Amino acid sequence: MILTAGKKILVPKKMFLTKGVGSHKEELRSYELALRDGGIEKCNIVHVSSIFPPNCKTISKNEGLKELIPGMVTFAVLAKCSGREPHRLIAASIGCAIPADKDAYGYLSEHHAYGETEEAAGDYAEDLAAAMLASTLGLEFDEDRGWDEKKETFRISDKIVRTTNITQSTVIGTNGWYSTVIAAAVFLF
Repeated sequence: MILTAGKKILVPKKMFLTKGVGSHKEELRSYELALRDGGIEKCNIVHVSSIFPPNCKTISKNEGLKELIPGMVTFAVLAKCSGREPHRLIAASIGCAIPADKDAYGYLSEHHAYGETEEAAGDYAEDLAAAMLASTLGLEFDEDRGWDEKKETFRISDKIVRTTNITQSTVIGTNGWYSTVIAAAVFLF
């Protein structure tokens, strides 16, 4: 929390990534089980948009989970996909693009997909985040170019340190139950 002119401003200092999958005859229960698989079921999750705060430290899931308290209001960028169509492939992904300048903000993207592999969904989410950050930094970003070419652009520009993603996919079973996948960037203060 930052105090500016006597006002409290919430700016996360840490972030961790997590993912999960759940299956149940009730859709809400499958969602809760996916949150449980990701370790964040005990939180009151507030969905936020796509900004990675300046000076925010990325920590491991294990470190982050230790800071959670049952009932805690928890801000997160959350991707979720669910369904119950047998044999259907579903995926949820969070893409991250973090700038080299720690005082600058980065971007997080959420992607929910049917019929995409975990790798394809993750690459897409990562590209989305990178494209949003590149436009903010005034860099040209051709989304149709291959990943290696994009990586070279970022390396040359020295404005983006890293891009990454966390993705969960599953194939829905044949028992008629719902399956839900989640991916989340969880913020801590």
